[in-house]
Amino acid sequence: MGPRQQLVRAIHEGQQAGLDRQRVTVCPYPAGDLRRSAWVRGYTAGRRKAEG
Repeated sequence: MGPRQQLVRAIHEGQQAGLDRQRVTVCPYPAGDLRRSAWVRGYTAGRRKAEG
């Protein structure tokens, strides 16, 4: 899986976690990893959808 695909996957994983109203601390990616920021971006979008 290429780097772009990894970022897209992380966004989708984060979005699902947000929709499931999990805590942001469940992010599986370490600080400094670009996938972490992608995951958090997806998470934020998922939480907005879950709350709205």
